Amino acid sequence: MPPFRFPIFINSPLKFLKKHYYSHPFLLFTTTLKTLLLFHVITRYQYSIDGTWGASMLPTFSVFGDHVLIDRGYRRGRGVEVGDVVTFDSVVEPGEKVIKRVLGLEGDYVMRNTPGIGGQDMIQIPKGHCWVVGDNLGFSRDSRHFGPMPMALIKGKVIAKVFPWKEREWLTSGLSPVV
Repeated sequence: MPPFRFPIFINSPLKFLKKHYYSHPFLLFTTTLKTLLLFHVITRYQYSIDGTWGASMLPTFSVFGDHVLIDRGYRRGRGVEVGDVVTFDSVVEPGEKVIKRVLGLEGDYVMRNTPGIGGQDMIQIPKGHCWVVGDNLGFSRDSRHFGPMPMALIKGKVIAKVFPWKEREWLTSGLSPVV
């Protein structure tokens, strides 16, 4: 029986790696370090994938098992618009990541309480803050509870749902204009 041989499209890269890196441990180390640093920069400052949990964003995201693609270019609220879904550090639980929808930006007037429950008080969102709410109002701890959220806490904008694979989709605003 002849020895096992990799297909030609796999064999060439393996020969290249063996020839250039196998006998040069320092080159292998520096290339590995560069790859890890590049991965860190991309996931920290450009894009990352993170899991979601909780009922506050139903029906946009399931309670467990959804993973989303986050664009880190929207850090600190840069370019965030009303209707965008953002991730931020929790105002109530430090260190916890939260995903909510932006309902108002600085200067906008928003209703302080849930529609139909409580008063009809309107407040103006102060400079450098935004108003965030979950899509499932009954199970969401959001700006209705802790007030306007500082834009500096925003870590990125959720741009797509990537897992489960059958449910992958680009996220849109989710808000429609009132006529």
